[in-house]
Amino acid sequence: MSNIGCRIYTKIQRPAPELIQRFEGLPVANIGDNMGRLYCVDTHIKSVNGRPMLGTAYTLHLPSGDNLLLHKAIELAQPGDVLVISAGGSERAYCGELMMMCARNRKLGGFAIDGYIRDIDEASQMDFPVFARGVIPQGPYKNGPGEINVPIAFGGQVVFPGDIVVGDQDGMIFVRPSEAEEVLEKAWKQHAKEDNLHAQYDQGATPPSFDPEMREKTLAGLNCELIEDAWQ
Repeated sequence: MSNIGCRIYTKIQRPAPELIQRFEGLPVANIGDNMGRLYCVDTHIKSVNGRPMLGTAYTLHLPSGDNLLLHKAIELAQPGDVLVISAGGSERAYCGELMMMCARNRKLGGFAIDGYIRDIDEASQMDFPVFARGVIPQGPYKNGPGEINVPIAFGGQVVFPGDIVVGDQDGMIFVRPSEAEEVLEKAWKQHAKEDNLHAQYDQGATPPSFDPEMREKTLAGLNCELIEDAWQ
């Protein structure tokens, strides 16, 4: 019989490390553009130290102000796993410097917290990716309950254990492994196109940044009026 609300699933389907590594260096913006511009995480969840994040989602569903199962997850997770935490409430931090150091030393891929942290001075200098909604000094309780490796809501998105996690200073996104090949092909193609435009702009050229034919067709569909005069 399942104890709903206090469960730990120890196994997840992890994507191949080679698949994850193909996302290295690919901006979150390019990935999001090629996922319908629907799947980027809430902008309030930001990197606290600028360290890029890439790994496998190891999900946690925690109650407000309690990090009991976060300690357990640090022990159970494998190198490269990113602890992705759905945390209710803003009155307490879910971790600080020492837990980050412990996770770093276990070679985890980072912390992503839809909630709050503390020890921001230390976290901002740490060589360990941390994304969070904000900072508060007040610490957590350790009473439970909570769940590990279940689907969670995170920053307006649904995250499944084993999803590919990508984060940079623009924000975060999650990719289902079954959809990764398609996303990679499209996103790297866009990235190459933008690199080409970047090089042209550096040389002073002004190629169109948006397909002129598509632009004019859209404006025509809106019955946009072109007035050859100054506004009065």
